[in-house]
Amino acid sequence: MPVAFTCDGQSQSPSLAWTRGPTGTVGYAIAMHHIPGPGDTHWYWVVYNIPSTTTKVLAGGPAPGTVGTNSVNNQLAYAPPCSKGPGIKVYTLTVYALSAAPSFPSGTSVSRDVLLEAIKPITLASSSIDVTYDRS
Repeated sequence: MPVAFTCDGQSQSPSLAWTRGPTGTVGYAIAMHHIPGPGDTHWYWVVYNIPSTTTKVLAGGPAPGTVGTNSVNNQLAYAPPCSKGPGIKVYTLTVYALSAAPSFPSGTSVSRDVLLEAIKPITLASSSIDVTYDRS
């Protein structure tokens, strides 16, 4: 992961690009997470309600849809990874092609888990990429 996308750099959200989803895709969602240990997941970016015409996100640009919470500070924003401890850390970025817009009860705080539960029945396809970062 380029340093620009971490707390050691400019804390920018990363750039992503993907090909159009399968027939029936009406929108996309993005989630970025890290698993520091068994039973523990941190998430840094949740975006949903991304139009079906979108196939890229520019680094540091505005989110292409509705931003959910992150687990770093519970804000509705990208939270740059700030790896603690030595060694390489792995972060996973996933784009989901959806057959419908996700639905949430009014006032719901949309975390990664909430998003994944809501899109489970409407996910047509997904693709993930693992990126690594080492603060040493």
